[in-house]
Amino acid sequence: MLDYVVIGGAQAGLSMAYHLKQMDKKFIVIDGEKEIGASWLNRWDSLKLFTPTEYNHLPGLKFDAPKGHYPTKVEVSNYFKNYVSEFKIPVQLDTLVTSVRKNENGFYVTYKGGEIETKNVIIATGPFHIPYTPPCHTKLSESVLQMHSNFYKNESQLQNGDALVVGGGDSGYQILNELSKDGNRTVYFSGNTNVKSLPQQFLGKTLWWWFTLIGFLSYSKYSWIGKKINSSIQPVIGTDVKEILSRKNVIVQGRTKDALKTDIIFENKTISTIKNIVWATGYRPNFNWIEGLELDGDGYPKNYRGVSNIDGLYFIGLPWMFTRGSATLGGVSKDASYLADIISKKQE
Repeated sequence: MLDYVVIGGAQAGLSMAYHLKQMDKKFIVIDGEKEIGASWLNRWDSLKLFTPTEYNHLPGLKFDAPKGHYPTKVEVSNYFKNYVSEFKIPVQLDTLVTSVRKNENGFYVTYKGGEIETKNVIIATGPFHIPYTPPCHTKLSESVLQMHSNFYKNESQLQNGDALVVGGGDSGYQILNELSKDGNRTVYFSGNTNVKSLPQQFLGKTLWWWFTLIGFLSYSKYSWIGKKINSSIQPVIGTDVKEILSRKNVIVQGRTKDALKTDIIFENKTISTIKNIVWATGYRPNFNWIEGLELDGDGYPKNYRGVSNIDGLYFIGLPWMFTRGSATLGGVSKDASYLADIISKKQE
């Protein structure tokens, strides 16, 4: 019988593991991937953090990179591996959890090939679960290469011919930038063009220095300002949206409405020359494997700062769990510290 099972071995899970280690709890971190940091390594090759080094520290260990440096996905993965080694965190990889259910003594955490019994469970699986692709993608011909941004690595995956990027968030604009920057391919774009683009540097300071100064990442989701930020369109950081959209080989279309074979139907036009589509259309949460859990209207667990409706079941790393920074590499530490205090007081 363990004291805790932490499900998820990225920044949220490792932050909680640090505190459990300090409290001398008997625990294990389990993750469905084959190596620590895989959730980052699986993203596209050119991915870099929006936040500079000094804002990416997990509790107890600084990110080993120069101040002002924007780490690559490989550097993040290596940092996680060093973190596990530094604090001798017990990790069990290649362990995909299929169910969590409560019993009279605690919980059964079931995975393919085994089951773990524990008094408490901390869910740290992050905000990205099921890649979402609009239903019309099933109507397209097999001659059109389609992939979700979750599976996009680099332009070499695409076949010759025109491309379409659907989705106007950070991922969509970064991939649009990569596919169109050499000017050799016509790239259509279907997404919000009214988003604000914020530079990574402003008046000699990083954007995150300014965010910290004004408290942008620290406003509670229950506050008036927090609610306003949460309901507004999130800015694209570090990518010059106007410059990308002004390129001659980038053609902006309206919303993608439907598709049929090789025809892609936009709001004002139908185009049949597109050979590649990258769907940067986000993710849907999946917590159906946790028995008895109450979900909100967006499919996320009902909780207050990580404490769920089920005694002994906690969450960490959810989007806007308490603040805008709750799901970020640098922001998760505050939530982990709070949850550790709750756990500690409960044991008194």
